[in-house]
Amino acid sequence: MALARRRRKLPQRLMAERMIVSVQTLQRLEAGDPTVGLAVLASALHVLGMTQRLAELVTPDSDRAGISEDLSRLPQKTHAVSDDDLDF
Repeated sequence: MALARRRRKLPQRLMAERMIVSVQTLQRLEAGDPTVGLAVLASALHVLGMTQRLAELVTPDSDRAGISEDLSRLPQKTHAVSDDDLDF
């Protein structure tokens, strides 16, 4: 977050002002403080023009734990279906 802000030549004071948070809150966000709220992160991404990153967080393809769960539920073996089983 701090790198993205610096690349845009935004001082912390101005970034915090645009986010409507204190400089201290921005500093905590940039330091990775897990107690900083999601709304603060969303605000920072908005100010930096990076709101698409929020959408990327919730795409099904980025849900590694969910994908792992799905894969663990797949059958280990499958059996071939004979033509007799395909009686329509």
